[in-house]
Amino acid sequence: MKMSKLILLLGSNLGVRNRILEKAINAINESIGFIDKTSSLYQTEPWGFDSKDLFLNQVVSVETTLNPMEVLVKVQEIENRLGRVRTANRYSSRTIDIDILFYDNLTVDMKELQIPHPRLHERRFTLIPLLEVVGGFFHPVLNQRIDVLAENCSDKSRVELLA
Repeated sequence: MKMSKLILLLGSNLGVRNRILEKAINAINESIGFIDKTSSLYQTEPWGFDSKDLFLNQVVSVETTLNPMEVLVKVQEIENRLGRVRTANRYSSRTIDIDILFYDNLTVDMKELQIPHPRLHERRFTLIPLLEVVGGFFHPVLNQRIDVLAENCSDKSRVELLA
């Protein structure tokens, strides 16, 4: 069975955020694949909407045998199990959000799934933890390394390493 490298971004700004991220990581390990690397935790400002509730974000690298659509289904199951409520607004506070950033060097462009994540290069809360996990990785669409994308990102929102 072929192993693929999956990169996910986890985020939470409601509830006991670090505990929710732990539960998400455990669920990913159980249902998606082996997590071989995790970034540090970062506290970040909401992006795309206003909220007093700051996010905790973390990037994880996963070895999986699932295909991208199977991963999407599992990710949504985990989000639902951890209390994610989807609203009409694209951006809102949430107990858990799991974004698929990369799946090997694959490009997927479907209504329900886009890989690489189409806005990852615009978001410091994604790029900073991503640097820790795969800083030298080449974005398969933008043809730039993650460290270069981070350096050139116009987003100025606060991303603080949690001690």
